[in-house]
Amino acid sequence: MKKESSALLQLIGSMFIFGTVGVFVKYIPLPSAVTAMARGFIGALFILLILLFRRTKISFKDIKNNALILFLSGIFLGVNWIFLFEAYRYTSVAVATICYYLAPVFVIIASPFVLKEKITPVKGISVAVSLTGMLFVSGIFESNTQNTSIKGVLFGIGAAAFYACYMLSTKKLKSISSYDGTVVQLLSAAVILVPYVLLTQDFSSFSTDAKTIVLLICVGVLHTGVAYALYFNSLKNLKAQTAAIFSYIDPAVSILASVLFLQEELTLFSVIGGILILGSAVFSEFADNKQ
Repeated sequence: MKKESSALLQLIGSMFIFGTVGVFVKYIPLPSAVTAMARGFIGALFILLILLFRRTKISFKDIKNNALILFLSGIFLGVNWIFLFEAYRYTSVAVATICYYLAPVFVIIASPFVLKEKITPVKGISVAVSLTGMLFVSGIFESNTQNTSIKGVLFGIGAAAFYACYMLSTKKLKSISSYDGTVVQLLSAAVILVPYVLLTQDFSSFSTDAKTIVLLICVGVLHTGVAYALYFNSLKNLKAQTAAIFSYIDPAVSILASVLFLQEELTLFSVIGGILILGSAVFSEFADNKQ
């Protein structure tokens, strides 16, 4: 019982940390690709230090057996971060987060082709409701919607699509610890972004003051290393249903943080859309576990 309580606290803690990443990224005056690259390197280094501290050996055999999937999933993760961070820049953190939680919808749509799973009536309804919610969030019902906001919504949807690719690819992993897999994925995400950053960014124009460096370290250590460590530790002693349901603390915290710390406003249509998207996802999770 104590283990379950401790695990639940760790899960809730990780979700609270994940939920505040948007606030930190908003204040980092660097291109999204640079922020994502730094997050990957710092996060991987931190998790490696955790493994070293615990004297846990990395299984290079398991990594070799899953090398291709780990590399591909790492690429998906890195591109997902870029799109998400761009969404934060062009629209509110709340709207970007709501769009981002379309990822489960994309997984459901792709599952018959990738995982050979059938779309149940409940999942079909969930997809329809989520896509309806997306119409509300997109701003097409609002006459004063700015182009930058629509651009942010599109980036958010792109982030969701790549995170769905990440989720589907990780389902193909076999016999590898969460920590080993995550280290390789984070390093893959960072390494693949190095040539992209070098070819597309003008480093002379970067502003890297102490504040920016501290924020980057926070995103890498706190929102990646610490959050992933808490999350994976919690999964060992929690049921899958519990983990799935409590994961929706993340978007709730993200939306609340955007209002409290960034003074971002949510329109009525965005609220309705958010309820439809997140509500249908939670409903789908409950229905799945009852079957």
